[in-house]
Amino acid sequence: MSGDARLSAETRGRVRRARADEPLDAAAALQHQSFTNPWTVESMQWELRETDVARLYLLEDGGALLAYCACWVIFDELHINSLAVAPEARRQGHARRLLQAVFADVTAGGVTGATLEVRRSNVAAVALYERLGFRVEGVRIDYYQHPREDALVLWHRRLI
Repeated sequence: MSGDARLSAETRGRVRRARADEPLDAAAALQHQSFTNPWTVESMQWELRETDVARLYLLEDGGALLAYCACWVIFDELHINSLAVAPEARRQGHARRLLQAVFADVTAGGVTGATLEVRRSNVAAVALYERLGFRVEGVRIDYYQHPREDALVLWHRRLI
């Protein structure tokens, strides 16, 4: 991709926090496209409605969902539960841009560190997270079931 094409792709759309009372069908559909054990619309809405820690960030462009990040904010820690980019929008910088917006939002509220699990085989995701300052600090053996695979536990201890 040329520099100009990458720049225009990276500046498309806007990031916002979803609300429990809005339709989350696009986020659930992207979850189903991306993961073997996806959440339902109802479970996403329940989390946002019934907990004070759940957040869902959406990167949208012209009404189309490019990416989302589902996470929890627990005291001064961000726990990234799920992040996905629409297949046609991958490898264009959207995940990085979305995470940078999430980090800016949560650090404004006092968050200082972030953690997540990622499949050991997901080399592209591990590389992205490492570029953003995460480091592998542990392994959860057989964390994923379909297919069975270890999870790498990544931490970014100094978001600010």
